[in-house]
Amino acid sequence: MDAKPRRIVSSAHLVSEKAAELSEFEFGLIIAYHAFSRWMVRCMAAAGYPDLSQLDVLVLHSVNHRDRDKRLADVCFTLNVEDTHLVSYSLKKLEAAGLVERTKRGKEAWFRTTEAGHTACDAYRQVREECLVESFQTMGLDTRAIGEQAGKLRALSGLYGQAARAATVL
Repeated sequence: MDAKPRRIVSSAHLVSEKAAELSEFEFGLIIAYHAFSRWMVRCMAAAGYPDLSQLDVLVLHSVNHRDRDKRLADVCFTLNVEDTHLVSYSLKKLEAAGLVERTKRGKEAWFRTTEAGHTACDAYRQVREECLVESFQTMGLDTRAIGEQAGKLRALSGLYGQAARAATVL
């Protein structure tokens, strides 16, 4: 008689026999999310900016992305953050730190990184290269497969988003 495989999950009571792998994926996502959050905060601290939360770091890099001005709605949409007040608070914190600046166009506020913000992002990149990218390269992972996994992760985020919408009408 074949024994059921032992699943590495965070909540065994949620495991479905229809898709047990989904619970394994979710546990991997949970620990990866928290590890990535710690990494961002510690990388930014090593870059010289110790007082930023993981959301602050994400918002800063999003505003800096492609050196284009962004609205609050743009940052929220890109980062898939539903609670706009959280991003708004991060933008205010980054503005107070001199890393982003706000301009008004009509009734809307637009944000861009300041020179100090660009410097912070560059310093983060240097720490990332030294501490993460070099280690990643020595692992000998198939970078193409990592890219394919990233695409699947984005697709699965759509599945979870749709499930969240469905849950709101139950």
